[in-house]
Amino acid sequence: MAELIRIAIAGHGNLGRGVEAAIKKNPDMQLTGIYTRRPPAQVSPLTENVQVFSMDELKNHQDKIDVLILCGGSKQDLPEQGPELAALFNTVDSFDTHARIPEYFAAIDAAALPNKRTALISAGWDPGMFSINRVMSEALLPDGETYTFWGDGLSQGHSDAIRRVAGVAGGVQYTRPVPEAIEKVRSASRPVLTTREKHKRECFVVLQEGADADTVREKIVTMPDYFADYDTTVNFISAEELARDHQAMVHGGFVIRSGNTSDQNAQVVEYSLKLDSNPEFTASVLVTYARAVHRMAQSGQHGAKTVFDVAPGLLSVKSAAQLRAELL
Repeated sequence: MAELIRIAIAGHGNLGRGVEAAIKKNPDMQLTGIYTRRPPAQVSPLTENVQVFSMDELKNHQDKIDVLILCGGSKQDLPEQGPELAALFNTVDSFDTHARIPEYFAAIDAAALPNKRTALISAGWDPGMFSINRVMSEALLPDGETYTFWGDGLSQGHSDAIRRVAGVAGGVQYTRPVPEAIEKVRSASRPVLTTREKHKRECFVVLQEGADADTVREKIVTMPDYFADYDTTVNFISAEELARDHQAMVHGGFVIRSGNTSDQNAQVVEYSLKLDSNPEFTASVLVTYARAVHRMAQSGQHGAKTVFDVAPGLLSVKSAAQLRAELL
C-alpha cells in the first residue's frame, strides 16, 4: 500500500475544522498536525491523537508535512502567510479576493519556485469549481456570455472582512442573487447586467461598545473589492441575535453560459451548488487539491498553480485505469 499523504492544517477556525472532517473521508491521507496562532491548549481537534502546535513551530517541521493547507482569511492572513509558507512547504489555500488573484499568484510563485515547492492558490468553489466551469463553458460555447450568481447564502470571506472593521464586535454577510436576473440569463437572451443588478449584499453586525453605527456602516458599504459595487444593507443586531439566528453557513450559486452553436440553435450550460456548509465544502475542495499538489510536487511541477493547471485525474484517489473503466 502507498504511503499516506501527510497533511497539516494552518489555522483552526471553521475552515480548518472542515479540513479535519474532509481528511477523514480520504483514505490516502493522514492529519499530522494543527498549527495555530492561539495558545495550542485552546484548540480542540476533531481527530484523535493529533497534536496542536504553535504556528511558530511550523518552520521546524518541514520533514513531517507533505502538504500544508492554509486556512486563514483572504483579507489579511493569506497575503502575509501565503508567500512565507510557500517558501517552506507545498501548500494549498482558498484565497478568494478575485481582483487580487494575479498579484497574489505572483507573490506565491516568487516564494515557491526557487525553493522547489508547489503552491496551489484559490481552491474552493469560487474561485475554484466555478472557475473551472467558466473556462469549460466558455471554451464549449465561444459565441456566448457567462454569468455567475452567488447565494443565497453566508459568505465566509465577506463576513471575515466585516469583522475586521473597527467598531465591529461580530457579524455575518449574506449574498442574495436577484431572481429576475437569473431568469433573464436562463432565457438565453444574453442580458447585459451590472454587478449591482445581479446581487445584493446584506450584513448583520454587532457593534462594539461605544462604536458609532453610521461610521461602521459607511466603512462597510464603501469597502473596495467587497461591498462598494453592490447595494449593501447593514443591519445592527445584538450578540444574542447573532448567536441565535446566524450560525448556519449555507451557501451555493450558479455558473450559467448561454450561447449559440449556430444562428438558429441556442444552448445553455449551467453548473450549480447547494451547500449546507460553505466551510466544509470549501475544505473538501482544499483537501482534494492537496492530493494533486502532492503528486505534482513529486513530479517536479513547482511554483504557484491554480485549478486551471491541474488535470482532473490528479484529484482522484482512484488510479488512471480505474477512472477510465468507471467514470469515462
